[in-house]
Parts: sequence; structure tokens; C-alpha cells
Amino acid sequence: MAYTEALPNEQAVTAVAFLNRVRAWFAAHGITHIERVVTDNGPCYTAAAFAAALEGSRHQRITPYTPKHNGKIERYNRILAEEFLYARTWTSEDERRAAIEVWNLHYNYHRPHGAADGQPPASLVPVRVDNMLASYS
Repeated sequence: MAYTEALPNEQAVTAVAFLNRVRAWFAAHGITHIERVVTDNGPCYTAAAFAAALEGSRHQRITPYTPKHNGKIERYNRILAEEFLYARTWTSEDERRAAIEVWNLHYNYHRPHGAADGQPPASLVPVRVDNMLASYS
């Protein structure tokens, strides 16, 4: 399962708010305990406010310039770029930002994944969440 948003900046307050939305989104899918949060070493993730927001989750920072330590997110970023960000022409950043929610539904509920025996990731979570896929094209 993946949760993606376009954020306005890379400040600690933004990262904390995003983490809280992520936590709520995963909880709606029956994932109530986040064991580990993996981030880069950006200032927003090294801030005391972000550390406090982890609420007991282990914070793992990737080694700079070592993609093998961050392989899952690197692969996700590639899929996101190839299948969404650059797959069509957007008329504005606002249009693209609005479409990311629909793409999240596609990625989590409809796109087959090899690691899930060709099923979407949502097939593996303990709680089914109703969803409706609209076209983002």
C-alpha cells in the first residue's frame, strides 16, 4: 500500500501533518501500528517536531547516495513517474495534484503487483475499504 500527496514545501510542520494523514489512512485499512518510518536526511525529518510525531515508530534514515537502502521507494517513484507524472500532458500543476488521489486508488486497488501474486496491494490488508476508480486521463 502506498499513500502519496503533493506537498507545498519541505518544512517540518508539513512533514508532521503528512505523517498524521498517512497514519490515519493506514488505520482506515486496518494497519494501526507503524513499526518503522524511513526517510532521507532532510531538515524536515531531522526536526524535533517530526521525531515527536513518530509516536514510538522507529525512525530509519537512509544513507545518502545509497539507493539500495531505499530501493522500495525508488521503485515506487519510478512507477509514479512512468505511469502517472509523465504518462500524459497536464494543463496545470493543480490538475496533476488533483489527479494523484485517483492514481492512488488505481495503484492500491486495481494495479496488479508481482509481490502480491498479481493482485493489488489492497488485497493483502486486513480491512477492505470501499473505493471507486474514476479516470484520471
